[in-house]
Amino acid sequence: MDNSLPPFKIFSGTNSRYIAEEIAKELGVELGKMNIQRFADGEFEVSFEESIRGCEVYIVQSTFPNCDNLMELLLMIDAAKRASAKSTIAVMPYFGWARQDRKDKPRVSIAAKLVSDLLVTAGVDRVITMDLHADQIQGFFNVPVDHLYASSVFIPYIQSLNLEDMVIATPDVGGAKRANNYAKYLNVPLVLCHKQRAKANVVAKMTVIGDVQDKNVILVDDMVDTAGTITKAANLMLENGAKSVRALCSHAIMSDPATERVEECGLTEMIFTNSIPYKKDCRKCTILSVARLFADTIRRVHCNESISSQYLI
Repeated sequence: MDNSLPPFKIFSGTNSRYIAEEIAKELGVELGKMNIQRFADGEFEVSFEESIRGCEVYIVQSTFPNCDNLMELLLMIDAAKRASAKSTIAVMPYFGWARQDRKDKPRVSIAAKLVSDLLVTAGVDRVITMDLHADQIQGFFNVPVDHLYASSVFIPYIQSLNLEDMVIATPDVGGAKRANNYAKYLNVPLVLCHKQRAKANVVAKMTVIGDVQDKNVILVDDMVDTAGTITKAANLMLENGAKSVRALCSHAIMSDPATERVEECGLTEMIFTNSIPYKKDCRKCTILSVARLFADTIRRVHCNESISSQYLI
């Protein structure tokens, strides 16, 4: 590594420590020492337990619910800035609040923009994240955003399955662009599902657009919350003659009763990354680590190298 570059250190929030430790191990460094003191009323304070003056500080923290994860990240960024860090980079395998990225009805907030403003105001100099719910969220920031894709780990896994008569499918039209990129890269057909929602997290009606008869279907989505859409789509594919259905989902939110729905539906396998900790026991779930992807990106950012080779699609 170029000795003329400033040193870097990796730190972690409470609930993302599991992936931060993997990233640090991939980089061959020790995870930095932090203290998060919690008070009786739920308030907490964060402090760095080692000098970070003049360092590049990488803070690994996904902002999945509850709000403590986001608040921890904001406080760590603020503490790093006040401790004279050379730069502070937020490493967010999962960027929460991203589903609220526009005004789709009157009198609602745009939470993704608000979160980006909070991060920049706190003092972040750069953000490294993966599979944002909508690509345009990158434009909400006035600092550089390195947007990685889980396809870097998903595609090698799909190829290792050696499936014949494979098709790529999306559980909703909103994910058509993402699914189409997979289909083009793998040179297989694309199938769409059109869904109509009765309300949030409740699918009223779904139809298949395309041929899945005697096909091995790979459903592609960015996140699974209650798993209502993905399991309904899987069952619909099987009803339309599919041989098997697997699902690739970048972020395993998996709110109850998601695990039960996955177990009971026709899915052969549900494949996630470890951007969010998933601790329930589900025989159909396969978790792929993105620690190496983030570690390599951190290394490239630190050494001022291009990260474009990280992108398969």
